[in-house]
Amino acid sequence: MRQLTLPGSDLRVSSLCLGTGQFGSGIGQETGWRLLDRFVEAGGTLIDTANIYGDWVPGAKSPSEKMIGAWLAARGLRDRVVLATKGGHPRLDRMDVPRLAPADLIHDVDESLAHLQTGCIDLYWLHRDDPARPVGEIMQTLAELAAAGKIRYAGCSNWRADRVRAAQAYAADNQLPGFVANQMMWSLAALNPSGLADPSLVPMTSDLYRYHLESGLAAVPYSSQANGLFQKLSHWWARRRISPGQAARYPLAENRARLARAQSLARDLGVSLAGIVLGYLQSQPFVTVPIIGCRTLDQLDDSLAADGVRLTPGQLTFLESGRE
Repeated sequence: MRQLTLPGSDLRVSSLCLGTGQFGSGIGQETGWRLLDRFVEAGGTLIDTANIYGDWVPGAKSPSEKMIGAWLAARGLRDRVVLATKGGHPRLDRMDVPRLAPADLIHDVDESLAHLQTGCIDLYWLHRDDPARPVGEIMQTLAELAAAGKIRYAGCSNWRADRVRAAQAYAADNQLPGFVANQMMWSLAALNPSGLADPSLVPMTSDLYRYHLESGLAAVPYSSQANGLFQKLSHWWARRRISPGQAARYPLAENRARLARAQSLARDLGVSLAGIVLGYLQSQPFVTVPIIGCRTLDQLDDSLAADGVRLTPGQLTFLESGRE
């Protein structure tokens, strides 16, 4: 797998990132460790988790982080992994109450360090934003965490373009470290933002895309394969697995048209459908590292085999609109 440098940092990361949102909840330890082993064997280095992952299981606390921490300790692979986790997420029973105060971030970082059994987090994401909180206070807190050696670099997740701009400008004006990457919902699939059940999720928008293009800030998109939407649409027996929520997020008529174009391009290039879906992101004009969320080794292998597909600007336009 190719290795990339995130601009503004010395982080060398694999061209695909392994997402672990279901580790410890929907994915047990045996399968989770096999997925982690296979990813690293294939040259994968960037592993993404979050303090909140798995907290929806009654009685659980951060099972995804804990599984990764146990795996790292057992395998002795900490030096080979770029470890990314997220904090500052609202409590699941109080999603209307933001948690980006300095005390919240310090608490979450310390918890994550313990769960992951590490002394430092390579890339620390702010999982949500609090538009009412001044960006200066947030960036100062992140700088203090970096100075204390608890995190190396910071990124943001689910932040609007105007807030990212403001945070980066504050950091530059005050000689503080800025964000080195941004994590948003983004894939080849056409998205209906009003269909998102969680209004705090932020998809890629034209304004956000323009900011990445102008600034060169790296993008690390989640839901990079639209939760398997194109694979489901391409097989009659799998279409029943498209949930009402997925259909609300991704307009099926428009995405069937995108699927047809993706299949046509896949035949022309001699690559898989997954290669086109992931290649769409990896061929953007700024560093883009898709997060792959896999539940089985077959799914992981399919994504790993698709790595490296590069598309031209004309092919990207064709996938989006049918025009070349």
